[in-house]
Amino acid sequence: MLARRGLSVCVLDKAQFPSETPSTHVIQPCGVQILDQLGVLEQLLAAGTAPLDRFTMVNDDVRLETTRDGSLGHPALCVRRVTLDAQLVAAASAAGAQVRTGSRVTGLLTERDRVTGVRTDQGAIRARLVVGADGRHSTVAAAVGAPEYHVSPPGRLAAWGYYEGVADRDGHLRFGRVGETGFLAGPTDGDLYMVAVAPDLTRQPEFDADRVRYFTAALRIWPELADVVGGGQRVGPIRVVSKWHGYFRRSAGPGWVLVGDAGHFKDFTPGQGISDALRQAEQLAYTIENALDALDFDAAMQSWWRWRDEDAYEMYWFASLMGRPGAASPLTNRLLREVSTDAEATGSFLRVLNHDLRPSQLFTPALLARATAGTVRDEPGRIVATLKEALASTKENVRQARHKRRRPPGMTKTAWRG
Repeated sequence: MLARRGLSVCVLDKAQFPSETPSTHVIQPCGVQILDQLGVLEQLLAAGTAPLDRFTMVNDDVRLETTRDGSLGHPALCVRRVTLDAQLVAAASAAGAQVRTGSRVTGLLTERDRVTGVRTDQGAIRARLVVGADGRHSTVAAAVGAPEYHVSPPGRLAAWGYYEGVADRDGHLRFGRVGETGFLAGPTDGDLYMVAVAPDLTRQPEFDADRVRYFTAALRIWPELADVVGGGQRVGPIRVVSKWHGYFRRSAGPGWVLVGDAGHFKDFTPGQGISDALRQAEQLAYTIENALDALDFDAAMQSWWRWRDEDAYEMYWFASLMGRPGAASPLTNRLLREVSTDAEATGSFLRVLNHDLRPSQLFTPALLARATAGTVRDEPGRIVATLKEALASTKENVRQARHKRRRPPGMTKTAWRG
């Protein structure tokens, strides 16, 4: 994006591409639109990536199902990072960026507390701005001491594998939770089918004792998914991510800025990571271009950071709620049933995932009250537990609203006031 605007850009990555990295695979339509603008969508589709036009979410006995009607524009995609990243690196090079793969950043150059470039294992590079797009274990974030805030604990581990020979490649994304186990599955590139299983972290010792057996047994918990991959053959190892937590980080300072997972990471359950990174990058490129001649370039980066927090805040807590360990409560299932029986609400759920609506615009106090009343009526033996859960949900919303009003560490008063 910056190279196409005529800026001098150097891209550094310690990896040689194509290179696999632990990541969610789902890219929401808003992210796919940006990939199209970058000119890589056609190549991704040519690599066997199926557009995802059907969506099914199962939560125990609740089923939410819809087909894309075009209102979201582009379809969603399920793409391996080994394929996506290689295409993005090639696009950056074609746009005029100087791409140096196999080049490890070892530290930052500084002058009078300002970042002025990076040190690499192949020499120093000076720059007006260093953009850390280097993931959860960001070298740039560590070097500047970027503090974390709004930290949330992990609830589940993610384990996924690829299957070949699966006949169901009709663009159907399946997402679910049966009992205490979460699932995500859909066709991916290379004529493969991706299946992810998300058990509670408390199950990790059992999972680690025999990953293949646990994974295979977990599939049988959701018979529909087991049937889909039943005629296929799993290829390669089972990939696992278990050591993670949710956070926001200080994401701008003198001469530096963090984008994507380097500055913010949320629960993987709703599949937001890639599309969030693309949306953040688009906004950041726009901000950088318009701030080049500004008297206070750092203030513009602070303004972008403020935008990122505002954009990500509600989805962050919604993702944490979706990935909460344990089985879903009757109240949670009732909430989803209220959505599943209303075509407009079902469409709104997809728009929440696509950042067109905030979660609070769908899951309103009125919807919670309706679901609470329905649960009390249908589950009279759980009246006290249901009312306590509804009260706890309300208190949590109040707590989140209160925390949102706190200025993050390192953000200037000017940026905080907007």
